[in-house]
Amino acid sequence: MSRQYAKPLPPGSLLLAVLFGAVLLSAIAVAYSAHWNRQLLNTLYGELSVRDKVQAEWGRLVLEQSTWTAHNRIESLAAGQLKMRIPEPAEVQMVAP
Repeated sequence: MSRQYAKPLPPGSLLLAVLFGAVLLSAIAVAYSAHWNRQLLNTLYGELSVRDKVQAEWGRLVLEQSTWTAHNRIESLAAGQLKMRIPEPAEVQMVAP
């Protein structure tokens, strides 16, 4: 019977295998990092869109509030619905503190 012996590895092949593994892991890490960065960027753009919509709504609400609280509107409501009027000078009575 003849024995077959395993051939010894060439010098530096273990180092080459370790470097290949490191390069492979580095490539996977770069792809994962790029994917994660894209996901975060999409999330950021979504949040910025929500912020812009909320700011536009806030602007509309401020404008509506200023319309509802305008002095001439308050005065016309007071005169029309509550029958209020500005008193004549003779009707004004001064009260001592």
